[in-house]
Amino acid sequence: MQRRELLSGMAVLGAAALVGCSRSSEGEPAPRTTGTASSATAPTDAPPTGTPTSAAPVTPTIASTVASGLAVPWGIAFLPSGDALVSQRDDGTIVRIGADGTVAPLGEVPGARGRAGGEGGLLGLALSPDDDGVLFAYVSTSTDNRVVRMTLTGDTLGSPDAVLTGIPVGARHHGGRLLFAPDGTLFVSTGDAGNGRLAQDRDSLAGKILRIDQDGAPHPDNPFGNRTWSYGHRNVEGLAFDAGGRLWATEFGDKSADELNVSRRGQNYGWPRVEGTGGGRGLVDPKVTWPTDEASPAGIAIVDQVAYVGALQGECLFAVPLDGGSAGTPVAYFAGDYGRVRSVAAAPDGSVWVTTSNTDGRGDPRRADDRILRITV
Repeated sequence: MQRRELLSGMAVLGAAALVGCSRSSEGEPAPRTTGTASSATAPTDAPPTGTPTSAAPVTPTIASTVASGLAVPWGIAFLPSGDALVSQRDDGTIVRIGADGTVAPLGEVPGARGRAGGEGGLLGLALSPDDDGVLFAYVSTSTDNRVVRMTLTGDTLGSPDAVLTGIPVGARHHGGRLLFAPDGTLFVSTGDAGNGRLAQDRDSLAGKILRIDQDGAPHPDNPFGNRTWSYGHRNVEGLAFDAGGRLWATEFGDKSADELNVSRRGQNYGWPRVEGTGGGRGLVDPKVTWPTDEASPAGIAIVDQVAYVGALQGECLFAVPLDGGSAGTPVAYFAGDYGRVRSVAAAPDGSVWVTTSNTDGRGDPRRADDRILRITV
């Protein structure tokens, strides 16, 4: 039986100081020997970087616990009713969570492989903008990462049909976020599968942000005549559009810098030649960097010109003010209060849902973990 908490009481929490952590990627020990990544970034004890802005301060507030007792909640897709479909990474299952906190199992996605301490499994979810009875999911199998499509009829989940297969799979760096654009095309974030050179191969599906149609074909306006939209990524777990149509992406660094980027058509984001800033000609610098022991940025949602970024190792929610294509200095909220923070999603009512990730084999589970928090902003 899954545990749950129904709309627990209000808890008003102020901003915390920027908080450190001790590992990169999703929590594996960060190697300190030299490697393929350039060290042309700020030292690891440098503060997060961003451009100071005059944006009004925000006051994120924990309004309630929507649900608890979940198993590594990863993807969130909201239905028109306000209910949410949520993937459970290691179980390979999808649940429906009502606005009142009720949790209804919908079923298992065959072939999804997840394990405690790993990074793969049943990851991102996205509902078709044309039909809320069609659900897309990003799945790690024994042979590849892939995007599948399923029908949803009431609380009945149909069998998955493969849309895009052959995304390289490894022990880590799966990417996994799905996001529909206003024109109905689907953006897919992938990791480098632990092989950095694939990120620079524009024909590889690894280390990319991909742009496909709902049948998996490349969008005709893609820059290289294939599915690649942008490349040179290590591991992107967060995608969100701002009000101006810019695509923002969170990315795990290796030894030096975690990143917040604007993903643009055909651009090279540098991995493994460089991480963080200072890449030089032909490479795009991030808008914000964090030392890798302070963030591990995962999910992202943008509300009212503020990007809210979940931090796994930072164990907080970062608020990053945006001004067009520029980003201000991140501020950490709820630091250490709920453990590892993974996914962040803008809800239809204007609030933000945030998932914890303490049962993933890399955190310290607390009573009723994992949970989804509702935050007013």
